[in-house]
Amino acid sequence: MPLPAGAQSGAGSLGVDSSFSVALTGHVEPRVELAGERFLRQLVRQTGLPLALKPAKTAKATLVIQTDHASKEIQEVGEDESYVLEVTTAGAKLTAPTPLGAMHGLQTFLQLVDVSPGGFAAPAVTIHDQPRFPWRGLMIDSARHFIPLDVIRRNLDGMEAVKMNVFHWHLSENQGFRVESKKFPKLHELGSDTLYYTRMRSAI
Repeated sequence: MPLPAGAQSGAGSLGVDSSFSVALTGHVEPRVELAGERFLRQLVRQTGLPLALKPAKTAKATLVIQTDHASKEIQEVGEDESYVLEVTTAGAKLTAPTPLGAMHGLQTFLQLVDVSPGGFAAPAVTIHDQPRFPWRGLMIDSARHFIPLDVIRRNLDGMEAVKMNVFHWHLSENQGFRVESKKFPKLHELGSDTLYYTRMRSAI
């Protein structure tokens, strides 16, 4: 896991039990809402706790996520991905200028949750973090070797966990054409050995 740019340990820990909740404040958009839901689902898988799977839009919750403003609709290299995560015995607050930082901070919180003598807990800590490198990517070549969608999704989850921001998906090569084409169907019919991805938004 990438180390944060700066971290200062506090005293005690924040308990994570079935009353744990998440709230969204400041700038709220579908990307932030979906990140909050994904975070809660991951926390349920990690702990087995019966948590509410929808973030609330209120200032009262165990973890409050404050996003200051929108980022680009499609992320550009060099955007502000910083965040501050403050965890105390009373609660946690995640503050980020953009949704990008908020998503990174949620992954950091997940990585803090561990088993303690009293149950699941996150240690008290203040983390100031931003990426060291603006371009942090992974390339998957499905053209030469077809990869099932569940494996692609698992890789995307792994990329999110280590805060990568660029996914290069290699889909066409002389060994295979892996995208369903509505306009030129013979591309995938003859060039894929029946192994291709359907229902993609493609103009070809």
